[in-house]
Amino acid sequence: MLSLSLLLSSPSSSLKILTLTKRTIFSSLTTMSINLNSHVFTGNPLRSKTPKPHDPLSPSSAFESLKALLLQNPENPPPPKSPLFKVLPFRKGRPLASSSVTGDDVVSSWYLAWISLADCKGLFGKCGVQLTERSLVYLGSRAEEDVVYWAIDVSEEGGLVPELSRRQFCFVELRTLMVATDWADSLAVGALAIAGHARALLEWHNLSRFCGHCGEKTVPKEAGRRKQCSNELCKKSIYPRVDPVVIMLVIDRENDRALLSRQSRFVPRMWTCLAGFIEPGESLEEAVRRETYEETGIEVGEVVYHSSQPWPDAQWHSREDVRKALTFAEYKKAQRTAAAKVAQMCKGVEKGQSLSAKFIVESGELAPMFIPGPFAIAHHLISTWLNQDRSTGVEAQLKQPSSFISKL
Repeated sequence: MLSLSLLLSSPSSSLKILTLTKRTIFSSLTTMSINLNSHVFTGNPLRSKTPKPHDPLSPSSAFESLKALLLQNPENPPPPKSPLFKVLPFRKGRPLASSSVTGDDVVSSWYLAWISLADCKGLFGKCGVQLTERSLVYLGSRAEEDVVYWAIDVSEEGGLVPELSRRQFCFVELRTLMVATDWADSLAVGALAIAGHARALLEWHNLSRFCGHCGEKTVPKEAGRRKQCSNELCKKSIYPRVDPVVIMLVIDRENDRALLSRQSRFVPRMWTCLAGFIEPGESLEEAVRRETYEETGIEVGEVVYHSSQPWPDAQWHSREDVRKALTFAEYKKAQRTAAAKVAQMCKGVEKGQSLSAKFIVESGELAPMFIPGPFAIAHHLISTWLNQDRSTGVEAQLKQPSSFISKL
């Protein structure tokens, strides 16, 4: 899924709104100070560039080396010029992770639990399953380390869970890891992008087992980067699909307020931006205008592009209330709580794997609302509007190139 974010200008409307009292004490509040150079799930360190076909780290060369390693006797040495292989298992969309304590303040940090190809082969062997090259999906490589990274879906292999648990590894919901990520830790941010890419590929493989043209089974090609129909009369190539979504912040400039929305599944007081899928034949501008009108009955004016991100009942809120909802302490507390939960899960203390319903982040003073943290593109849309100088106008601020736009 690809989210395209936009800031919208809207005339005043007769939509029923919540009247919120403006406060004048917000200058003493510490607002969100994290300045990310890219959105969450972007900046994958394994996808900077694809090696040439003759390179041992390229998908085709690495796949041939993978087949040779899986077929060889474990007692024999690896083939010459073969890179190292590391595998990231997934179970029901959850990556394998572990946790460690770093720093003087005893803060838990999570990391992806990569295992060697030989170890992966041995684990499958203990479960009576033969590991094949078609079950692994190429993720990328690090030339400086001479390592190729792969992902594998082990959802059907329940016998692996006890063995991995003994190593204090556990399968953790991706959104839980997202909340638990320390945004000052570039390695954790990169790991989250890798996990997001791997999950998207594995999910696509699970959903494209059969050809949509003739109905025959599909087989992986190019180290899992595409699939092909097994029917000799068809042989249709199938590539990973992207479902484009628009997410937008509707701004009422005359009354200096923004329109936020919530769903029934949200935790109490959670508010975010409107969003919706782009329909066939629609431009971005048409999609945001249609979705906004369908959801709220509001017709918007100018549409301004903000940025994009790979990736989830409306009410107006004043700038002051939104500013209060962006206090840094709330998100830092949520991050540390999530990181501690991941550590407990890896130790076998915490059994639950989906913590999204438990993160009602609070600060010392109860805010009337809170919005998604810096992991969500909605956060950046809202904070961009919030930090604008009202005297200069929305257009003057938004049409200047941003750090996000310059990188896309």
